[in-house]
Amino acid sequence: MSIEIATFIPLFFAAIGIGFFASLLGLGGGVFMVPLLLLGGFVTTQPHAAGTSIAAVLFTGISASIAYFRRKAIDFRIGLLFMPSAIAGVFLGRFIVASVNARWLTLAFGVFLLYPAAMMLLGRTTKDTTAKLGDGASGWRFYLFVAAIGLVAGTATKLFGIGGGTVFVPSLLFFLGLDIVGAVAVSLFVMIPTAAISAVTSWIDQTLHLELAIPLILGIVIGAQIGPRVGSRIPKKRLRQLFGVVLVYAAVNMILKGIR
Repeated sequence: MSIEIATFIPLFFAAIGIGFFASLLGLGGGVFMVPLLLLGGFVTTQPHAAGTSIAAVLFTGISASIAYFRRKAIDFRIGLLFMPSAIAGVFLGRFIVASVNARWLTLAFGVFLLYPAAMMLLGRTTKDTTAKLGDGASGWRFYLFVAAIGLVAGTATKLFGIGGGTVFVPSLLFFLGLDIVGAVAVSLFVMIPTAAISAVTSWIDQTLHLELAIPLILGIVIGAQIGPRVGSRIPKKRLRQLFGVVLVYAAVNMILKGIR
């Protein structure tokens, strides 16, 4: 494995910016890194972009979770409840990659993202939606919700090389009533084991390129420490709308990939 300076420098500095926005919004950064790797010509296929991206996503989760842990912003109870189904989703995603045309899955996921994107762009909160599960996070509806969302997020992690934040954050906001900072913190915490397992399976499947992942990881670790510190100074409504913009970007990107 060798890393050329001409490859290392642009990926490293791009990753600092990605880590900043990813940690600020509860994303792993895959929605930025996969297009970067593909459009920049660093890899030639989506599975290789996703496999390389997820290695860096892992370090986004670790680095940003440390920052949120210091601020005591992580609800570990909710995070641990999501982990089993999210991990199962990674293995389901691996099976789907080998069995189904990923183009249709990409298209469907892009369409799915449009609803939470619209909600957040409007600046709406949990009080504005009738789908909220209620203040008491218990009962069969709650655990069914946890299992379903965790499975979807874990599957998306493996399929698209993302951290699952595009699924977790809107769900935690609209259905569990967490504030934006709490939702972001939980999303990043759950991201750690799912991204780790996804990265290992990508390495086994030979779709993870370490020479590309290393500059991404280094830059993301730096950027991910900046995001949480800045996030507390931004009005929550504006942060929610900023996340909506990111969701629109992710949705359009996935829809275009699906129809090409």
